[in-house]
Amino acid sequence: MDNMVDHVDGENVNQVVDSRKGVSGTAGRAAADPPGFMLPMLLFAGFRTLIDRVHTELAEQGHPDLRPAHGFALQAIGPGGATASEIGRRLGVSKQAAGKTVDRLLALGYAERTDDPADARRKLVRVTPRGIDALTRSAAAFDALRAEWADRLGADRVRDLEQALGTVVPPGTVSRLDATSWLGGT
Repeated sequence: MDNMVDHVDGENVNQVVDSRKGVSGTAGRAAADPPGFMLPMLLFAGFRTLIDRVHTELAEQGHPDLRPAHGFALQAIGPGGATASEIGRRLGVSKQAAGKTVDRLLALGYAERTDDPADARRKLVRVTPRGIDALTRSAAAFDALRAEWADRLGADRVRDLEQALGTVVPPGTVSRLDATSWLGGT
């Protein structure tokens, strides 16, 4: 079974169909052009492929409990630290969701809470040396995977892909994790 485009009541719709039966609803589309829904599916599959491989590598290098959301949260904390509210805003999630992720990072030793030197009423979350080690190793793993893609596809094609995506991805949305809002979560 594959997710395919079908024609229902004169409208193209995505639905799960048996791939052995072919694709209906493709009238008017060039034979070489895949259905429109394939672009986000392939982008997501590429994203998952890269993230899964990095986390396999991280697990082998001493970070078996680190999850993709943790990496995004560590990035959101930034070099100067951040409050749970700031982390939530940077990730596009609630303060509560950010707090839960921060609590897990604290428990795993990737982050710590400290007093904010500018405001004694606030607590900052900062990345620990263990967190910096994980970020350093993940950066190296991403660089290796990018080089692998460049070897396979050609350096110019990978660079063109990055530049093209950079022109269509809205600024400030690269690190947002609020997928639950559009994947059906509450």
